[in-house]
Amino acid sequence: MKNFGFVKVAAAVPTTAVADCSTNAAHIEALMLSAEKAGVAVTVFPELSLTGATCGDLLLQGTLLEAAEAALQRLVDTSAELQGAFVVGLPVEVNGNIYNCAAIISRGQIVGVVHKTYLSDHGASNEKRWFDDGSAQMLGEVQLCGQCVPFGRKLIFAAENVRFGVEIGADLWAVVPPSSQLAPDGAELILCPSAMPALAEKYQYTRALVEQQSARTMTAYVYASAGFGESTTDLVFGGEAIIAENGKVLAEGERFSIEDQLIIRDVDIDLLRSERRRSTTFRSGMMFESSQMIEIALPTGDVETRFDREIEQSPFVPCDEKKREERCAEIFKIQTLALAKRMRHIHSSKAVIGISGGLDSTLALLVTVATFDLLGLDRKGVIGVTMPGFGTTGRTYNNALRMMEALGITVREIPIVEACRQHFKDLGLPETDRSVTYENSQARERTQLLMDLANMENALVVGTGDVSELALGWATYNGDHMSMYGVNGGVPKTLVRHLVGWFASQPENEAVAATLRDVMATPISPELLPADEQGNIAQKTEDLVGPYELHDFFLHAFVRNGFAPEKIEFLARKAFAGEYDEQTINHWLSTFVRRFFNQQFKRSALPDGPKVGSVGLSPRGDWQMPSDAVSAEWQKRLTKK
Repeated sequence: MKNFGFVKVAAAVPTTAVADCSTNAAHIEALMLSAEKAGVAVTVFPELSLTGATCGDLLLQGTLLEAAEAALQRLVDTSAELQGAFVVGLPVEVNGNIYNCAAIISRGQIVGVVHKTYLSDHGASNEKRWFDDGSAQMLGEVQLCGQCVPFGRKLIFAAENVRFGVEIGADLWAVVPPSSQLAPDGAELILCPSAMPALAEKYQYTRALVEQQSARTMTAYVYASAGFGESTTDLVFGGEAIIAENGKVLAEGERFSIEDQLIIRDVDIDLLRSERRRSTTFRSGMMFESSQMIEIALPTGDVETRFDREIEQSPFVPCDEKKREERCAEIFKIQTLALAKRMRHIHSSKAVIGISGGLDSTLALLVTVATFDLLGLDRKGVIGVTMPGFGTTGRTYNNALRMMEALGITVREIPIVEACRQHFKDLGLPETDRSVTYENSQARERTQLLMDLANMENALVVGTGDVSELALGWATYNGDHMSMYGVNGGVPKTLVRHLVGWFASQPENEAVAATLRDVMATPISPELLPADEQGNIAQKTEDLVGPYELHDFFLHAFVRNGFAPEKIEFLARKAFAGEYDEQTINHWLSTFVRRFFNQQFKRSALPDGPKVGSVGLSPRGDWQMPSDAVSAEWQKRLTKK
C-alpha cells in the first residue's frame, strides 16, 4: 500500500517529421527521458508516431518500414536504462502484410506488439489501402528488432500494480472496441495511441467517447493523438491528449501546440478495482476469446513525495458553480418528488415538521413546502413546530419563526422545558445533571410531540436528519433519529448548506432569503445544553464529533470508494494540506471509523427516505452491515499520532 493503488501514467505528443523516423525517434526519446524523470510507469505515444500517420503510400515502401524498425531499436536501447514502459506506434511487416501497430517496450525489450483491429476506410482516411486488420490469421509471435515478440490484438500486460491493454485509433470508435473485451479479461488501464484529424466539434465528441469508454469498462484511459508536424495536405492534427478515469477526465493537453507535450497524472487503480468488486454488470463477464497475459515490471514510485493529482475537498459538492447549481436543483427535485409520492400514497394533505432554525430542519421545511406546491395543496397544511428547550437560543428561535411566517405555513410553538423537568423528576434525574440522559430526553420529547401531533392532524412527520449524521450516529435513537419519512436521509451535511443557499438564490424566494442566509451562517448545534452567558450557542457539533467537511470526505472515500483507512488518511492530507495537520486528520478519521461501526444499529432502524447521490446508508439496499461488526481491522491500519 505504499502507493495506495496509484499508478503514474502519461500521454505524450511529440512533434512529427513525416517519414523521418530518425527525427521522430529523437523527439520520442526526449519525452521518454522526461517521463522517466517524472516517475511515470506507462507512457503512450500517438499512432504511427515513428513514421508519422500521414505517410500515405510511403507506408508500402520497404525503406520506410526498415527505417521504422531501426528507429524502434534505438528506443528499445534507450529503454534499457529506464524503468517505465512505453507504447510507440509504427508499421510492422509480417509475411508480406503490413500492420498498424503499437510496440510496448520496457527495460530493453519489446514485450509485445498490438495491431489495430478496425481500419478506417472513409473520407481522406484509407487505411485498408496500406494495412491488414489481422482478421484472416492469428499470429501469436513476430520477429522484430531481433526479438521474438508476442503479437495480436488481445494482449494484456500485467505488472504488480496494474494490468494494461492497448487499442489503436479508430478501435475506440467501434461498436465493440477491443477495450470492451480487454477490461473483462483484467485490463485496468487502456492506452490508446491515435491519429485522429482535427475537425470542428470532433474533439468534444472524442473527449466524451473517452469519458464514456473509461466509465463503461471501469478503467483508466490514456489517449494520445498525433499533432503538429503531420502533413496538412488535406487534414490537420491537433495533438489531443486525454487522461480519464472511470468516466471523469483528469487531465488534458493543449490542442494545436507546436511543442512536444507530456501530460502526466496518477490514476487510481485501487478505485477501479473497488468499483469492479461492487459492479454486478462487470462481474457478469463476457463471452470473448481470452486475452494473452504478459508479465511486465513497472516502477511503483512514491506518491508521498511526488503526486500528480488534485484531490477535491468536497466530493459531494461540485467546484464549478454552474454544476453545483444544477446538482442542487436536481437533488431538490428528487427530494420533492419523493415526498410527493409518499404524501399521495397515504392520502394525506398535511405534514408535521420540527423547526429548530438549523440547517437540516430548514432544508426539510423547504422541500416540504415545495412538495405541497407541486401537489397543489394549501401550504397551511404544513405544520411547522418550534419546541424551545434548555439550549434554544434567540437566534435560532427567531429564524425558525421568520422562516415559517415567510413561507406561509401553520406555526405551532410547544415549549418542552416543563415536560422535560417532569420527566427528569419521574426518573429521579437531578436538575444539575448534564449527562446524555439530559440531552436525549429532550430529543425524544420533541419526537413524541411531533408523532402525536401528526396523529391528531392525520399528517405525516417529515424527518430532518442528513446522511452525515447517520454515518456518525449523531442522532438520538428513537428521538430525532425517527420520523415517518426522512427527506434528508441521502443528503450529506456539506451539501445541505448549498441546497439551502440555492433555494435562497431563486428570485421567487426573496422573502425568505435573508433568514435562510443567517441559518447558513449559524453554527451547527443540537442545542440541548444551555446557552452561554451571552445567550450564544454553547454546544457546537463540530467541536464534539469533528468537522463535517472532513467526515463527508471520509464518508465518500469509505463507502463510495471502499478505500482503506490509511489511503483515506493520505488523500485527506493532500486535500486539506495547510488546513488540518496530520494529527488532526488522524484523530477525526479514527473517530469516524469508530462511530461508523458502533452506530450501525441506528441505521438498521431508519425510516424510509430517498437516495439522492452516489452514497446512501439505507439498510434496505445501499449499505448492509451487521450492527455488531467490529472495527478493529480498520482501526489498527491507522497510524497512531
